[in-house]
Amino acid sequence: MVDLESEVPPLPPRYRFRDLLLGDQGWQNDDRVQVEFFMNENTFKERLKLFFIKNQRSSLRIRLFNFSLKLLSCLLYIIRVLLENPSQGNEWSRIFWVNRSLPLWGLQVLVALISLFETILLGYLSYKGNIWEQILRVPFILEIVNAVPFVISIFWPSLRNLFVPVFLNCWLAKHALENMINDLHRAIQRTGSAMFNQVLILISTLLCLIFTCICGIQHLERIGKKLNLFDSLYFCIVTFSTVGFGDVTPETWPSKLFVVAMICVALVVLPIQFEQLAYLWMERQKSGGNYSRHRAQTEKHVVLCVSSLKIDLLMDFLNEFYAHPRLQDYYVVILCPTEMDVQVRRVLQIPMWSQRVIYLQGSALKDQDLLRAKMDDAEACFILSSRCEVDRTSSDHQTILRAWAVKDFAPNCPLYVQILKPENKFHIKFADHVVCEEEFKYAMLALNCICPATSTLITLLVHTSRGQEGQQSPEQWQKTYGRCSGNEVYHITLEDSAFFAEYEGKSFTYASFHAHKKFGVCLIGVRREDNKNILLNPGPRYIMNATDICFYINITKEENSAFKHQDQQKRSKASRSFYHGPSRLPVHSIIASMGTVAIDLQDTSCRSASGPTLALPSEGIKEIRRPSIAPVLEVADTSSIQTCDLLSDQSEDETAPDEKMPSNLEYAKGYPPYSPYIGSSPTFCHLLHEKVPFCCLRLDKSCQHNYYEDAKAYGFKNKLIIVAAETAGNGLYNFIVPLRAYYRPKKELNPIVLLLDNPLDDLLRCGVTFAANMVVVDKESTMSAEEDYMADAKTIVNVQTLFRLFSSLSIITELTHPANMRFMQFRAKDCYSLALSKLEKKERERGSNLAFMFRLPFAAGRVFSISMLDTLLYQSFVKDYMISITRLLLGLDTIPGSGFLCSIKITEDDLWIRTYARLYQKLCSSSGDVPIGIYRTESQKLATSESREIASQSQISISVEEWEDTKDCKEQGLPRGNRRNSTCSDQADHPLLRRKSMQWARRLSRKGPKHSDEMNDHQSTLSYILINPSPDTRLELNDVVYLIRPDPLSYLPNSEPSRDSSLCLWGGNSGGNSREETQL
Repeated sequence: MVDLESEVPPLPPRYRFRDLLLGDQGWQNDDRVQVEFFMNENTFKERLKLFFIKNQRSSLRIRLFNFSLKLLSCLLYIIRVLLENPSQGNEWSRIFWVNRSLPLWGLQVLVALISLFETILLGYLSYKGNIWEQILRVPFILEIVNAVPFVISIFWPSLRNLFVPVFLNCWLAKHALENMINDLHRAIQRTGSAMFNQVLILISTLLCLIFTCICGIQHLERIGKKLNLFDSLYFCIVTFSTVGFGDVTPETWPSKLFVVAMICVALVVLPIQFEQLAYLWMERQKSGGNYSRHRAQTEKHVVLCVSSLKIDLLMDFLNEFYAHPRLQDYYVVILCPTEMDVQVRRVLQIPMWSQRVIYLQGSALKDQDLLRAKMDDAEACFILSSRCEVDRTSSDHQTILRAWAVKDFAPNCPLYVQILKPENKFHIKFADHVVCEEEFKYAMLALNCICPATSTLITLLVHTSRGQEGQQSPEQWQKTYGRCSGNEVYHITLEDSAFFAEYEGKSFTYASFHAHKKFGVCLIGVRREDNKNILLNPGPRYIMNATDICFYINITKEENSAFKHQDQQKRSKASRSFYHGPSRLPVHSIIASMGTVAIDLQDTSCRSASGPTLALPSEGIKEIRRPSIAPVLEVADTSSIQTCDLLSDQSEDETAPDEKMPSNLEYAKGYPPYSPYIGSSPTFCHLLHEKVPFCCLRLDKSCQHNYYEDAKAYGFKNKLIIVAAETAGNGLYNFIVPLRAYYRPKKELNPIVLLLDNPLDDLLRCGVTFAANMVVVDKESTMSAEEDYMADAKTIVNVQTLFRLFSSLSIITELTHPANMRFMQFRAKDCYSLALSKLEKKERERGSNLAFMFRLPFAAGRVFSISMLDTLLYQSFVKDYMISITRLLLGLDTIPGSGFLCSIKITEDDLWIRTYARLYQKLCSSSGDVPIGIYRTESQKLATSESREIASQSQISISVEEWEDTKDCKEQGLPRGNRRNSTCSDQADHPLLRRKSMQWARRLSRKGPKHSDEMNDHQSTLSYILINPSPDTRLELNDVVYLIRPDPLSYLPNSEPSRDSSLCLWGGNSGGNSREETQL
């Protein structure tokens, strides 16, 4: 075997180690050969082809020169016609022979030689083996006809006056123009110019036809009327326009034959051109064309990226976006991959929108389409997810890719992204503003169980309105409700504010109370200049600084307000004569106009607690409460601040003596040890010491730890909250956490039951008859339907069934489309609902963005649509703090020192406070709470037919209390093991339970309803929200007041453990196996 190492030759000297260290210095003396590489063959023909054809810039110059030659030849022909005298010779000789001067002949010969040489050279360069293909081309034939006779006349002088149809060079000029435009577009790398090319071809074809007809008729009529060029132009225009006056007509048969031929050519060529132009125009209308760079640099525009554009989504965006005065000059560019919908096209043809909205069909993943939308010059980009898809995760993935593509193409463009699933949020953390639909949805559903109608409160706050809704209604509650719905959240710097400047150096609660008393504005939060976190009601310890940014609720912002002082007597007289009744209108008399609100300032002096406007409490009440309300201190002593009698709750760590917590149910405050998804905000909440086994989480099945199989067996002290959802997704975390927040007393924690399906058997077993609320979440599988508005059909019918069977149950429903809210708790013979429907139509005709607000289920907070929160993302373009404030109100974010949303109920013992202003003062002076609104319930008068319907409806209402009692009596003597075996089988249990429940329902219909009075009262009331009502609004019994309560942990002494040190020990022991531990 040959040794391989011996066969390897040694390295040359330049590859030695010394040379490797020295680099290329050792190679400088080596002999080198420079090699040139060519992209084309280095032949003379290829170089000519590169110069004349392949190179765009040189080819463009050649074609421009050729185009100029053709135009020059046509111009020389016109000059020859104008200088010629056709009177010489016989008739036919005038057609074949013309008078051509020597200088003119010389110029035409020179042009012909250059044109012929160029034509032969280009034919040679483009020759591909078939010579007849080059010869039979129409441009080549025309070139030969127009150039060869002039070349022959050089050698044969007698042919110098031979007629040559030089005017046919106009078609060669048209051909050169088309090639020139193509080369121009290739040179400047311009795309999407098909429409321009087609228009240019059509115009040039029409001009060539007219010019050819003019010159041909003028020449052939040399033996007839001897028409000049102007008369020929007049005849051609009249003929081609199909007018045909008849004053100028051809006389000779050659000219008549020529006109017939030209008309036939026009009838063939022009329709083809028009058809292609119409097709390109239709395609351009579908794709939307381009947004010009000049407009993008001189005008402001935003881009809306959606996967499919529906009319509801478009109108919500346009109405909310253009509701702000400073956005009136903005343009909206819509980038959508689908073809424009018929309804969308009809709306965009309205002059109000056609001048400001531009629709482009394209994908955000293509840089070409982003360039068409001028994304790099846009003020903002809104990327919305398609919530009407069955696979919402796939919709989120598309949204993420769009956000990445926009960020890659335009890094400086602000992004406003809507995402559906919370677990996908961390992919778009780079976006400026993000709204996660499921986070907000479940948080609002949870707060609806604690604070009624929180969803309606948030919806009204994030919608832009001037408070004009319902002002034409004859009912007082609709006027007051509509006026208060115009309140929104605004911001201003303290030192620049006329509302709050005088409160510099004073406490937050002092500023909030006196600003509301004096101006009718509700100060809800602040933000330090050097801190980006917003603090909602930081409490009386917070001292206002001049550079603080104040956030307040008002009918309009301060910059659009004018202040007018009036005489005190006139104000008091007006208040006595105009405002009366339990629901008073604002004393500060808001006068709404397009951009200005005039506010009559109230008397800022504090009213005496024993004045004539207060009804002193009785002697018995005096022993419990003081008849006066303490004033709000400028700098409060927080050590003396405690919860007042009105808001009295048991301590968070202590329970009432007669209601002791079970020894086996002990909670600790801390952060959840596990996060369901990346990006979830840690929330301080009540936790169990030990994790509950998974088998104990099944309510309908017993396990080795307990034998309970229905909700009643557990013996819950608090009412249940039932959540009917399709799947237990990660979004449910945002439903559970607000209900287990650390600031909620332990004795008020409601058990939560998750119902993944809702047949009658499961509803009865999970305790629907003694549930506080039932939350029905819109199912993802029903969000897409052939007809858009039918996506809510299954949810609506199921809720209607629950409403008919359990009339006293508080049902909170989420729908996909806001328009379907009118079907909730539907009654066919309800005249009042019919009147509300007519009011909604009138408000929509007036251009209201909140036309659905007067629907009783929405006003009462029993139904909402998550699409209403789309306006939250749109408002963030003007108010970048709205998402943060909404998340704080809903409990999605917790910031140390920031308050939280809660509510209190006005009882008979609290009516001595009388007015909203006095309540404001009591809350601020005692507990530091800031009220922001009232949830009011009033009685509703029903028609006779409606009362009958309710009575008959209550006859079939189902309550399983008697069934449960009968069941308990029958099974009281049975041992626990037998009881478990009798119900553990799913196959045998469900039919039996269904049969028993239906037998009980029939027996109940014969006996009569047990809770008929309660049901009738529940259905004969209407509820609505008053956001930031006037200071002298009367309090009524059962009013629910929305509060922003300060953070309780901010009042803890320094000796108390901090949040970090108060985490529970997850390894601790927990006594007992009570099923209550399964509730978070």
